[in-house]
Amino acid sequence: MSNNELEGVASELEALRLENARLREQLASRKDNKQDYPLSLEEYQRYGRQMIVEETGGVVGQVKLKNTKVLVVGAGGLGSPALPYLAGSGVGQIGIVDNDVVETSNLHRQVLHDSSRVGMLKCESARQSITKLNPHVSIVTYPVRLNSTNAFAIFEGYDYVLDCTDSPLTRYLVSDVAVNLGITVISASGLGTEGQLTILNFNGVGPCYRCFYPTPPPPNAVTSCQEGGVIGPCIGVVGTMMAVETLKLILGVYTNENFKPFLVLYSGFPQQSLRTFKMRGRKESCLCCGKNRTITKEAIEMGEINYELFCGSRNYNVCEPDERLSVDAFQNLYKGEDFSAKHIFLDVRPSHHYDISHFPETVNIPIKRLRDMNGDLKKLQEKLPTVGKDSSIVVLCRYGNDSQVATRLLKDEFGFVNVRDVRGGYFKYIDDIDRTIPKY
Repeated sequence: MSNNELEGVASELEALRLENARLREQLASRKDNKQDYPLSLEEYQRYGRQMIVEETGGVVGQVKLKNTKVLVVGAGGLGSPALPYLAGSGVGQIGIVDNDVVETSNLHRQVLHDSSRVGMLKCESARQSITKLNPHVSIVTYPVRLNSTNAFAIFEGYDYVLDCTDSPLTRYLVSDVAVNLGITVISASGLGTEGQLTILNFNGVGPCYRCFYPTPPPPNAVTSCQEGGVIGPCIGVVGTMMAVETLKLILGVYTNENFKPFLVLYSGFPQQSLRTFKMRGRKESCLCCGKNRTITKEAIEMGEINYELFCGSRNYNVCEPDERLSVDAFQNLYKGEDFSAKHIFLDVRPSHHYDISHFPETVNIPIKRLRDMNGDLKKLQEKLPTVGKDSSIVVLCRYGNDSQVATRLLKDEFGFVNVRDVRGGYFKYIDDIDRTIPKY
């Protein structure tokens, strides 16, 4: 190789050395300027359409959501829409309390579950759905019935609690425990075509459930979804509103300065309506959050607060054993000779229940209409012309509860002697005797 060629190679090597040094310096400069992004690239894509809404506070608000722990009590009609929206929004950890299992009758409104999960614990079904929706969310399940001995251990560590239950007893318990732990509660309920929503114990200063309802409603005035029915989309609207209120709380939309206690009432029929009412603040006389409160953590955990006794329970057992027929005994009577000629078969379910399915030999007089007759035999005979004081009457309802009440009415107010109800009602007959009858 000639001297000229050697000089050329040396020149190229020097150029490469200088280029290498420049690139190293450039790389080092980039490392020094590298940003620590609070979210992963996938999370920026996932939540981008949410973060660009000004009210969310952008990436700062998204990080708030990621660092928040929310407990949802109940994975049913209200929890089903609230849970996926909370998870989809990026709430970092969600706890789910529910010891119930998925049933086919749930699926028209509890859309978080599906037909393949009938018989599965609702909290596990919810966990599977949420994990598929957003793998970034941590899910903790509590397949237990919430009570005074386990509530504090479950609630501790959570920032917010959603009360998606359907019983006054549990609502009082959720509120009492949350007050003692300083947790804000998003509480709602729904039945039929209506629902309501409120925020309790806001930042430890807002009113609690007992401030609104110092005494529970009479047990006979409480109707469940199983008894009263519910329109799926209507309860879904209320559950979705619960998720909205939770996001507003997390993002700091509500402050001690601007928050005012409220109650939202939603009605889906006949025209959709949404009304918001101002509610009073904390009551100084409240036993849970007032100045001289007696409902403390110790009192609750020691069982000094008897929620069952406070809320009461319906006493359905108002008939004597000899006034009741088992479904087997009823079947023998029903299939016997001249049943229709010997007995009056009275179905006291609401008419729209009766229209779904019924025994052809029955006469339908809803329990409410029977009550309104006030023991007037003539009014009863307008519906049952052949009935007399010596008639044999068999009474049927959905579960064997209203039929007991009807039996007492017919005996005590109308003066009939031979009246019996079917224990367990229409559904017990279907379960034990004839599964070909539609069960709703």
